Amino acid sequence: MAAEIQPANPAHTNRLGQEKSPYLLQHAHNPVDWYPWGEEAFTKARRENKPIFLSIGYSTCHWCHVMAHESFENEETAALMNREFVNIKVDREERPDVDRVYMTFVQATTGGGGWPMSVWLTPDLKPFVGGTYFPPEDRYGQPAFKKVFERIATAWKQDHEKIAEQGSKILEALRESQNAQPETAAKIDNQLFQTAYDQFARSFDDKEGGFGTAPKFPRPVALNFLTRFYARDPKSESGKRALDMDLVTLRKMAAGGMHDHLGGGFHRYSVDRYWHVPHFEKMLYDQAQLALAYLDAFQITNDPQLNPLPGQGEEVAKRQLRVGFEAVARDILDYVARDMTSKEGGFFSAEDADSPDTVAAVSDRRTDEPGAQGAPPQKSEGAFYVWTEKQIDAALGDDSAVFKFHYGVQAHGNAPEGSDPQDEFRGKNILIERHTIAETAKHFRKNEDQVRDSLRRSREKLLSIRSQRPRPHLDDKIIAAWNGLTISAYARGAQVLDEPRYLETAIRATKFLRANLYDQKSKLLFRNYRESRSDIEGFADDYAFVIQGLLDLYEASFDIEWLKFAIELQETQDRLFFDNKNGGYFSTSGQDASVVLRMKDDNDSAEPAASSIAALNLLRLAQLRDDKQLEDRAKKTIDGFAPTLSHFASAMPQMLVALDYSLTKPRQIVIAGRTDTDATKALLAEIHRHFLPNKILILADGGEGQTFFSGKNEAIRAMTPIDGKPATYVCENFTCKVPVTDPKALRDLLFGR
Repeated sequence: MAAEIQPANPAHTNRLGQEKSPYLLQHAHNPVDWYPWGEEAFTKARRENKPIFLSIGYSTCHWCHVMAHESFENEETAALMNREFVNIKVDREERPDVDRVYMTFVQATTGGGGWPMSVWLTPDLKPFVGGTYFPPEDRYGQPAFKKVFERIATAWKQDHEKIAEQGSKILEALRESQNAQPETAAKIDNQLFQTAYDQFARSFDDKEGGFGTAPKFPRPVALNFLTRFYARDPKSESGKRALDMDLVTLRKMAAGGMHDHLGGGFHRYSVDRYWHVPHFEKMLYDQAQLALAYLDAFQITNDPQLNPLPGQGEEVAKRQLRVGFEAVARDILDYVARDMTSKEGGFFSAEDADSPDTVAAVSDRRTDEPGAQGAPPQKSEGAFYVWTEKQIDAALGDDSAVFKFHYGVQAHGNAPEGSDPQDEFRGKNILIERHTIAETAKHFRKNEDQVRDSLRRSREKLLSIRSQRPRPHLDDKIIAAWNGLTISAYARGAQVLDEPRYLETAIRATKFLRANLYDQKSKLLFRNYRESRSDIEGFADDYAFVIQGLLDLYEASFDIEWLKFAIELQETQDRLFFDNKNGGYFSTSGQDASVVLRMKDDNDSAEPAASSIAALNLLRLAQLRDDKQLEDRAKKTIDGFAPTLSHFASAMPQMLVALDYSLTKPRQIVIAGRTDTDATKALLAEIHRHFLPNKILILADGGEGQTFFSGKNEAIRAMTPIDGKPATYVCENFTCKVPVTDPKALRDLLFGR
């Protein structure tokens, strides 16, 4: 069911009321005469020779809400905007193509960027002034929003031809920078791995994990690179150090306030170096990628073949570590299934940081006080998640002392100094694991099982109480790309944790996506769904992330229809987005004339670049289909980003994951047997026990799947059980070693014994 969008002022209704995006609908009742991105707005601007004010944000963006309340809901400001400009609102999650173009401009001209993004355009969509958040009056070293508007309106009236010419020159400079070719060919080789590792090692926070100082972002793509770097040479000092950086970061994030200890999942980022005070929004793409990172860590720490762990010599410490990583992976996947999944199976986009502040209003204030009844409480960041000590004591009774010690609850609140400049969390506590189970048990002279039981009871009680609070706004649009990432997470979770319900969740989501975001006739993906499919066709990342999800789902389910769907989508992605001249994938198809630059993502950041995932997809498909053409396209894609990688290798850690795959000898592991037998399950469990990133997994069960593979690779046709027992064939370029039927023999084969 679609989340209800609360109007700011029902007296006003603009054109955004007809849109699907929750972000646009949040602004449908502003007094600003907003238009969606489209020809109606462009025509008006050209006809009236007015500049365009373009405002870009997303529905769970805290500062977008602030600017909307301060400026866009203000009648006087809106009157000025309506008189002098054509005003356009864009949801960056719905139109990442538009966002990318103008963010490039803002970053190039101001040295920074973010959301809300504010850009002024000529009627033919060329940018000439840009920024982010503007306050209602001069503050934070920034001019007042109204003042900026008045100056731009005056300048446009006085010399719009000069401004238009300036916009053309800026756009041409941006276009040239996108198309610029390096003077000398950059080299792609193994040295890039060491270079990227050195860059991460220099910025690593040894004490608290993560990279750099505050604010700290999780950046799962960096963790993906570090685990692959480790797996290249587990016994080397740099390999061990890479794993240490990965595990320390994951452990510190899991203990921190950025992790929701009651409901599961992770908030967007931490404002301090301790992972303590988060920006409280929860994004689907973070949940998906972090679940995968914790699954990788669980496999590595669970695998004696790839140990010993750096600095973790004792078996007890190892066991605690793996149990922790498994628990966090499960709590992410369970949170998404519970709170971010539609009844039809698709995954919602995000939960907001802000919600009504009932912490004081409900629990710590008498209802007969003035103002206690009537007006709804104001929204504030993190209100849904924070606790006063008084509330903890009232809820937990005898368990309270243990809980407060373990999770750092204090009477005056526990936000570290400097992390709460707005003083929002005075007297409030953001739960953080201040002590380990062992430390808490020792402090209270209890055994560890008693402490675990006490903490489990307390979390359940507090989660039940928290569920009665007003929830943050849910952005319930279903984005193809982010659903692809999440399908991967559930498919891998099903394998690594042997959890059938995760596989069911992945299959339901994939069926939803195919039924609602894919057009069989045109072979096109569409970007998003809310109540019905949007008209926005998918971008390169939609294709890349969904294809990755389908490949992971095939290996988890062995249902050949998912592999066939992946191949079909790959053909469309190649046709629409591949740069045949220089390699790599453009973000857009180039068919929308209103998107004035055709760009390629050259940075793996909060989400991986489409080309980074596409390169790995092509390499996997090349192995699955024994197709040299796909392999060549993957290598051309990697080569297309050689200048970026040689200039700053750690900017594209996910592309380095693809490069690692291309430079090693990926293994094909073929299971010959039926999946419903215990013997086959035992062989699969052995494979899933180990961290084996550069492999493909195929089922040869004598059915449709084996026939499909045999059409391209005759070797698979001959792979059968041995003496009636399911067998595993471990191959490189389909040159296979002697098949084995015993899990221990398979383990020896995998590790070259």
